[in-house]
Amino acid sequence: MITSFAGKTPEIAESAVISQNAHIIGDVTIGENCIIFPGAVIRADFASCRIGQGVWIEDNCILHAGPEDLIIGDNVIIGHGAAINCQHIGSNVLVGMNATLLHRATIGNNCIIGAATLVGEGMNVPDSSFVAGVPGTIRGKPTEKQLWWVTRDGKDYSEFLEHYRTSHF
Repeated sequence: MITSFAGKTPEIAESAVISQNAHIIGDVTIGENCIIFPGAVIRADFASCRIGQGVWIEDNCILHAGPEDLIIGDNVIIGHGAAINCQHIGSNVLVGMNATLLHRATIGNNCIIGAATLVGEGMNVPDSSFVAGVPGTIRGKPTEKQLWWVTRDGKDYSEFLEHYRTSHF
């Protein structure tokens, strides 16, 4: 469901694939070749949400922009059930399943946020960091195997996206 709020209507690139069971509300921009899976909620009522290209927002994620704008770079995967209320996620980032990113947190480029990690309010995660735990702490740099998820083969990804585009999910 795509819903206007306070005079703002989501802007979604023509190549993006949005599940019929996702909710996108307010001042949201979704870039080229993104996929939003069932149960995802993207709500931009307090501030705007800008999502780059090639972003996967998996099942039952919650993204809420506020109090600051939420900016998400390119080639980002937000894993099942993640709660995103941060300020910035860079490009080539994997946010693991059920992770929580709190207000004013910023995530650099080429980062991995582990499953069930709590990124605390205002935490600044530098480029090329692997963060895990509750509270989240920087555990070093991500491995090539971990980064594979966000540097995946473009051909495989485009075939996957096309399959969903034609399935009317």
